[in-house]
Amino acid sequence: MIDLLKSERIDTALLCELAVHPDFVKLLADIQIYVEGIAATQIQNLNAWVDVARAEIMEKYQPGEHDKTAGVLQAAHVREGDYFSSRVHHDIDAIMGDIREAHRGRSDSAPENTIVDELKRDLEEVASFKGSRAEQLLMVFCKQTKLRYNKLTEEEKQWLTRIVQKSELAKSYVPQRGKRK
Repeated sequence: MIDLLKSERIDTALLCELAVHPDFVKLLADIQIYVEGIAATQIQNLNAWVDVARAEIMEKYQPGEHDKTAGVLQAAHVREGDYFSSRVHHDIDAIMGDIREAHRGRSDSAPENTIVDELKRDLEEVASFKGSRAEQLLMVFCKQTKLRYNKLTEEEKQWLTRIVQKSELAKSYVPQRGKRK
């Protein structure tokens, strides 16, 4: 374990968050119960009781092959691996959810808004901006590069506008059908 921690192959901070979570002990207990077979005998006994009840019902009532009660009794069998996989899955899901919630908004976590959401919001805002096509493109550029448009001097806006005007995107769209270049 020490070698693994020193190797930097895992996120030790995340491992620590996992280990100090209040439900981590429960997770390990569920894993231990399965690995050591502690509940195996009880599950086998439970399945045996279901088999006895099923046999009695089958003998007494002789239900058809697709009878609902016979199906329920067959489905009542507990598979040890499935049961403990479900328990461990539930434990780890709760722990991961809590840790993820604690990370929300941190600088090392993914942003909550996607780039597409951000661009869409920026485009909607720029669409209501009164100005030339070049000024609108400049505004989009500023928003996408986190450059505050209102902090630019008039001279800086003029320079950037001149640069943006060199883009084909700044030219007004005029249908050119039938025209030759």
